[in-house]
Amino acid sequence: MSATRFVTDSSLESLARRLRFLGHDVLTLPGARLEDVLAAARREGRTALTLSRRRPRRWADVPALTVARGDEAGAVRELAAAHPAADPPFSRCGLCNGRLEPRLAIEARGEVPGRVLRAARELRYCPGCGRWYWDGTHVRAIRAWLERALGRPLEPPAG
Repeated sequence: MSATRFVTDSSLESLARRLRFLGHDVLTLPGARLEDVLAAARREGRTALTLSRRRPRRWADVPALTVARGDEAGAVRELAAAHPAADPPFSRCGLCNGRLEPRLAIEARGEVPGRVLRAARELRYCPGCGRWYWDGTHVRAIRAWLERALGRPLEPPAG
């Protein structure tokens, strides 16, 4: 089964970030209207994620899923169960959706705290937005939330 690529607007940005941490390809269009999201889904072969039950006839051929309000854990669980991820957990940028690249600590000098350079086994870099990632307390907290939401452990960190 091939991975489902998603697109949404900024109203589902928190859900999009969590799905990205699971390895899903989720494009967010800040400030987009439903029609903009559906147009992007059609153009790029993605499935639209929306809070809206409204579906204009003109967009009836576009795959779209309505996400229930107020149950982000349930939405993550349902989407992850029904749609395989494109990549392993923690291999995509939570901010811009780019694929993370492994990098040497020396390359992050001046961009991440010194304690991270001394302690991190591995750093990952997003070439899309320039953000650095490492396995720290924030990643452990996100991993724990995702595991509770899914009701199962995640794969080991990408490496």
